[in-house]
Amino acid sequence: MKKEKHFLTTCIIVSSFCLQPLSAQEKKQHTESIPDSVLNIGYAQGSLINLSGSVERITEQQMNKEQITNPLEAIQGRVAGLTILKSSNGMAALESVRMRGTTSLTSGNDPLIIVDGVLGDLTMLTSIYPADIESFTILKDASETAQYGSRGASGVINIVTKKGTAGKTRINYSGSFGIAHVYRHLDMLSGTEYRRVATENGLHFLDKGYDTDFQKEIEQTGLQQNHNIAFYGGGETSNYRVSLGFQNREGVVRHENMKLFTSNMNMNQKLLDGFIDCELGLFGSVKRNRTLFDYQKTFYSAATFNPTYPNHKNPETGGWDQITTASQITNPLAWMEVNNQNATSYFSAHARLTFHLLKDLKLVLFGSYTYSDSEDSQYLPTSVWAHGQAYRGDRKSESLLGNLMLTYRKHKGVHFFDALALGELEKDIYKGFYTTVTNFSSDETGFDNLQGGALRPWEGTGSYFEEPHLVSFLGRVNYTFDNRYVLTLNARTDASSKFGKNHKWGFFPSASIAWNISEEAFMKRFRYIDNLKIRMGYGLAGNQAGIDSYTTMALVRPNGITPTGNAPLVTYENLRNINPNLKWEVKRTFNAGFDVGLYGNRLLLSVNYYNSKTTDMLYSYNVSVPPFAHNTLLANLGSMRNSGTEISIGITPLKTQDMELNINANITFQQNKLLSLSGMHNGEYVSASEYTAIAGLNGAGTHGGYNNIVYQIVGQPLGVFYLPHCEGLAADGKGGYTYQIADLNGGGVNLEDGEDRYIAGQAIPKTLLGSNISFRYKNIDISLQINGAFGHKIYNGTSLSYMNMNSLPDYNVLEKAPKQMIKDQTATDYWLEKGDYVNFDYLTIGWTIPLKHTRFLKGVRLAGTVNNLGTISSYSGLTPLINSSLADNTLGVDDKRTYPLSRTYTISLSLNF
Repeated sequence: MKKEKHFLTTCIIVSSFCLQPLSAQEKKQHTESIPDSVLNIGYAQGSLINLSGSVERITEQQMNKEQITNPLEAIQGRVAGLTILKSSNGMAALESVRMRGTTSLTSGNDPLIIVDGVLGDLTMLTSIYPADIESFTILKDASETAQYGSRGASGVINIVTKKGTAGKTRINYSGSFGIAHVYRHLDMLSGTEYRRVATENGLHFLDKGYDTDFQKEIEQTGLQQNHNIAFYGGGETSNYRVSLGFQNREGVVRHENMKLFTSNMNMNQKLLDGFIDCELGLFGSVKRNRTLFDYQKTFYSAATFNPTYPNHKNPETGGWDQITTASQITNPLAWMEVNNQNATSYFSAHARLTFHLLKDLKLVLFGSYTYSDSEDSQYLPTSVWAHGQAYRGDRKSESLLGNLMLTYRKHKGVHFFDALALGELEKDIYKGFYTTVTNFSSDETGFDNLQGGALRPWEGTGSYFEEPHLVSFLGRVNYTFDNRYVLTLNARTDASSKFGKNHKWGFFPSASIAWNISEEAFMKRFRYIDNLKIRMGYGLAGNQAGIDSYTTMALVRPNGITPTGNAPLVTYENLRNINPNLKWEVKRTFNAGFDVGLYGNRLLLSVNYYNSKTTDMLYSYNVSVPPFAHNTLLANLGSMRNSGTEISIGITPLKTQDMELNINANITFQQNKLLSLSGMHNGEYVSASEYTAIAGLNGAGTHGGYNNIVYQIVGQPLGVFYLPHCEGLAADGKGGYTYQIADLNGGGVNLEDGEDRYIAGQAIPKTLLGSNISFRYKNIDISLQINGAFGHKIYNGTSLSYMNMNSLPDYNVLEKAPKQMIKDQTATDYWLEKGDYVNFDYLTIGWTIPLKHTRFLKGVRLAGTVNNLGTISSYSGLTPLINSSLADNTLGVDDKRTYPLSRTYTISLSLNF
């Protein structure tokens, strides 16, 4: 951490020497070129000078220039405190998005996504083509996110798409073509080395006579292309914009592909001599993709399958040769025959009517309808699944949102007053069904004909339906005195159908203040200070995403079939313990910070400190039977704290007509602590386990053993490594070595939880880094994106398994395994490594081609991008870029599932007509 602080201090000192005070004329020209732009601050609109909360805006010029699949990749590394984890396979999906960390154990931790006023989640992003986005506005602290009540508990990302402009119809085309290839693999024994090592150790093995690198056999060169065309124009009273997008991507693993079609249409029209502003918008997408069914089994098999086996089917049997003694792996080329597909259709329509009742008074009516249909289809052939298995499932969701808002904005002398009142109603419908069929006599029909399977397991078929409602009211007041002092108050109340009648309503107020010091008279003497503001805020946010729609109600479910006479009868059971006292999970956040702009805003610095505490945390507890009817209970008992400091700096040390250099960096220091989980419930003391496993190891030699690695422990950060300590390697007397485990508490070595284990580090980084460096010389520009994370650890479960010589010859091992001759697979801290890294995400070189005397063509830009240049890290595995934010069974554990490291080379073209 000292290193990062030193780096930041150096940047500030260097910039102070590089930047010279501007002349009065230069300063005037520069500040006029950067107007106090209007921001969408939640439901309200405001300007930077009237802002008192922590809000960041990323415009199109500031977005990342790499080949972007998901829109949020455009701001990855650009916003302090925002962690974006890309999907392993590079398709149009994100593994997780966290704003200021994980704040709940069971409830939603993803930020609220808003597109042109339509509320949604991360799945909605696939319907927005990145080139259609005008700006992102990120609301981080509760003083602003409180506007959205329960929806904004984990932050808000507001996306505004491009609109039409007055003038002739314009056309814009942007397209790209890319090639992706794998550049790094695990170094396993080749076929020749495998034979030698097995023979030298006297191991009996089946030698098929080949030398096959199965890691390379399942790979391919991935071809990628993106296309987007937009038409826009308008006049004084109306404008329009229509765009169509297409993405076609092939992964670097065979048969992986994705096709995505997107459309975005919007129209703005002034009616009745400007009395009414009408905005209509439509956006939607159709996505078809095929991905791997099981990452771990696929890559585990590719790395460790016997390399003397061939890369083709057995001509005698017509099938893939298998290793009957290796139960955890299957011929990796057989895994390529698994057909795992998803088809998703998404549609959203919205309308906004703004009535200009008076000069300062407006009435806004907004309504939106969103529909999504996602179908999963899977077929596991007989080569990887006994007798074959097919699955078809369909999930549908609908969302209706309507609100009425009254706004009043008034300037009077040195006073500015902005107020709004809002009422909102949302209704959601979630429904779906699924069917599983097994025992296929042929693989020919797959999931296209479920009648090909002879058995339909009773538990393999099901359906569901939910219809939650949410009613909300909001009042907001923003007051500014003489552009110096700012006060903002929000009062939001939500009522959810998910809670019992005594706790349906939640009240989430917030307040924030700001002082624009640079507007004070005594600051005018400091000509090099353009902006200096300090801010402070406090607010509450609710969370209900951790519970189902009917959790507080007495429910029954089918639990089996029993014969009654000559006919079968389905029996039912109570679904869960009833807790009518479930209530809102509440997060209370304090935020303080300051913003500085110096030398004509060529040096920008923003610092934020936040401290949030989540109380009444929703969590499922193990309880005794009796007095409870079931052994688990959902209750509000726990609490968790998140705190951190976010520092953003922007420097323009060089700015002339021909050259410009911009350096932007942000660093986040974050902390998390699970405060409590136990408490009283209706007179009964309810407690959680002292040690709750989150992530562990899978595969040969770890099933049924002490394979839990990452734990949830009260009093510690969420996700700590709780492991036995290894004092080194000890000879086993048979030519091999084992892990020598320390007796930490006396009385002999015991690997049970609470015995000879200790907290060895945390999986979530303590420090996050994002940086972008851009340079322009005339019409040539270069941009480099760098991201980093520090202060966390990674458990190298891949090496633990692949260095174990006891697994040979059933499973192949790493090249260096025979030299170390470790014959043990006990999980200790021996393979716990530092996870610190600096990743060079992409490098883009662009050329804006100068045009002269062209009738139709107004602009041309060519660019080349190299994605995933490389990573600086001491981690010995393939990559330290694994899951370090999402609290699931992969948190902090690199366990034989890492996607091959690939690099993409892209050429892009943009045309404006």
